[in-house]
Amino acid sequence: MKLSVIILNYNVRFFLEQCILSVQVGLKKIESEIIIVDNNSSDDSCQMVKQLFPEIILLENKENLGFSKANNQAVKIAKGDYVCILNPDTAVTENTFVEVLKYANSKPNLGALGVYLMDGKGLFLPESKRNLPTPKASFLKLMGWSNSYYATHIAPLESGEVSVLVGAFMFMKKSIYQEVGGFDEDYFMYGEDIDLSYKLTKAGYRNYYLGTTNILHYKGESTKKDKAYFDRFYGAMFIFYQKHFRTNIGFNTLVKMGVFLTKKIKKSSTIREDKINQIQKTYLLSKNLKLAEILSEKLKIELQTVSKDILLDAELSNCCFIFDVNYMSYSQIFKVMKKLSGFGNKFRIRPPGCNFILGSDQSDENGSVLVF
Repeated sequence: MKLSVIILNYNVRFFLEQCILSVQVGLKKIESEIIIVDNNSSDDSCQMVKQLFPEIILLENKENLGFSKANNQAVKIAKGDYVCILNPDTAVTENTFVEVLKYANSKPNLGALGVYLMDGKGLFLPESKRNLPTPKASFLKLMGWSNSYYATHIAPLESGEVSVLVGAFMFMKKSIYQEVGGFDEDYFMYGEDIDLSYKLTKAGYRNYYLGTTNILHYKGESTKKDKAYFDRFYGAMFIFYQKHFRTNIGFNTLVKMGVFLTKKIKKSSTIREDKINQIQKTYLLSKNLKLAEILSEKLKIELQTVSKDILLDAELSNCCFIFDVNYMSYSQIFKVMKKLSGFGNKFRIRPPGCNFILGSDQSDENGSVLVF
């Protein structure tokens, strides 16, 4: 078998369903399998998988084992030559895995491979490619004094070697994953992707970023930036530093001060952003008139059903676009989101055959789910 796609889920039932549907399309031409690991979700995620995707391997944990342990658990039973660690709050295009496999096969010393990630607003996520977060680089990033944390030497649409990739999408040979010990289980959540990336380079492998292939990562579903997030994330970074760098009391104090200030800054900036986003029109890109009627009634707004031709208009701003995947492919949708990002627009997606739409207007807040 060529590829095993591993998706770790925790209480994001609707995002998981969209993720699975997009992955299934992307795997049509590849000998592959999908493995879902559920970390004791309290929603009906497992029931949904069993009912809608009985052919998928489902591991149901009776407790939340964290990111590292659960993914290692799945890799142990994976049959693919390659494994792809994938977040449930993502969607891939029909060509993602074909393109990734082709690029991976061209790199004989490949450690891990990452791709262009964009958020629910169509904006590039800079953590798609990062430099090694030394204590100095991390502190300067916290204080807003340096961008050396991210791998800016490679443009978002270009490809090349990088030090650190993000755990939302990490593609590598199973044998190499196992050779370096997989994700370090000292990390519960956050930091394990940095640690694995570093272990791969220390073992003599090279990590690469592929900017010509992009996926959607809502991000807010797994990285809501509240107090618990900062405590866990920077707790993980302390583990990383203690394992790989020398730290001291002075440095630890500075980082804690930076975390405190960052919490305050993030809280105020989120409030400001919520207030300025005013929607003028809502468009449904679909041929399904019944869907338009249902959504218009559910949303209690005037909704215009339009064709792709409307996207030729360069003056589209402060609008909400609802994409029907039965009408537009994910690759087409992602192109539109990138083109119209940064103009106050919002985006929602109706996965194929589903009775809900999904979206996210903040990369550090929970996404939006509307069931109809």
